[in-house]
Amino acid sequence: MSDENQNEVTEATQEEQAGPQFAIQRVYTKDVSFETPNSPAIFQSDWKPEIKLDLDTRSNKLAENTFEVVLAVTVTATVEGQTAFLAEVQQAGIFTIGNLPEQQLAHTIGAFCPTTLFPYARETIASLVNRGSFPQFNLSPVNFEALFASYVQQRAAEAQANVPESTETH
Repeated sequence: MSDENQNEVTEATQEEQAGPQFAIQRVYTKDVSFETPNSPAIFQSDWKPEIKLDLDTRSNKLAENTFEVVLAVTVTATVEGQTAFLAEVQQAGIFTIGNLPEQQLAHTIGAFCPTTLFPYARETIASLVNRGSFPQFNLSPVNFEALFASYVQQRAAEAQANVPESTETH
């Protein structure tokens, strides 16, 4: 075996023995928005808001074993049918994820990374609401594991629904 081939085998073996890799390279705010479309009149209303929370995640492969994951959080507060505030944050991270089987990679990107990003988004939303002079607002924790499991089940059900039934002939 040549030295070059021996080095390739050694490097491949070292990668396999290294096990799964996960590292946070960077966490950053990709986009942020805060609106109070009905101010100052909304401040005259009794503060009994209805809160709507929307979550979305997306990912982008940047390089081998390097992914950007973006957690989009939108909070809309309405009082008596009028929007009190609308806060939107796209919290992003660049993650190194390697040596994982495809299913574990999907789980890491779809559940673990958003769980890592959520506290940053939560703090940004709380700060925006506070700066808008609204009462203190804290998002409840989100179980991204359960959301991801639900997503996987939904996709499996959709895939099964799209499979034509086999017809047997006698």
